[in-house]
Amino acid sequence: MNKQAIQSIVAEVVQQLSQTTKQSNTVPMAVSARHCHLSIEDVEALFGAGYELTKKSDLSQPGQFAANETVTIVGPKGSIEKVRVLGPARSITQVEVSKTDSIKLGAVPPLRESGDIKNSEAITLVGPKGSIYKKEGLIIARAHIHMTPDDAEAYGVKNGQCVRITAQGERPTTLERVLIRVSPKFKLEMHIDTDEANAGLISTGATGILSLYEEAL
Repeated sequence: MNKQAIQSIVAEVVQQLSQTTKQSNTVPMAVSARHCHLSIEDVEALFGAGYELTKKSDLSQPGQFAANETVTIVGPKGSIEKVRVLGPARSITQVEVSKTDSIKLGAVPPLRESGDIKNSEAITLVGPKGSIYKKEGLIIARAHIHMTPDDAEAYGVKNGQCVRITAQGERPTTLERVLIRVSPKFKLEMHIDTDEANAGLISTGATGILSLYEEAL
């Protein structure tokens, strides 16, 4: 068999696999518990001058990690200890909680895409070397799917689009208005919070079926 014939067969197999993925529309799911992202300035305010986050374990998204460091978050009516910090440090500080968490804090964070913290809820963070009050930064993160550009093409979606996901398992649950986020830095995975996971008896490693809305939202 010549080289050209082999290349032709390989290309056909790749195309068939891509088509199978697109037709099945299955998406791996992961549960994202409460956590916070810190700016470099806030890392130092909470843990000391010159301090850098240390890695506890890698996360599924390339280059991201769960840090050994944790903080206490404080709201108007309560606090939650040992909230995991995720690294590396970012340009802004953001705290992501579930609705259940927000009730314990006595706060009313908006449902937002990660990174969109303008006019969000205030929160106080306490670390071993200090505390900081943020006028905005506390949110409930929208359910979303990380995709590479190739993934987006295979699924027939684009960045910023909303889709419907039906989680498979003991209690099939449909999640509406799930946000597509596309970047070559991402790995295919849907992220939901603990409230969404508990409602559908969903755990990390589950899969969901993606379907498109007939009309744009």
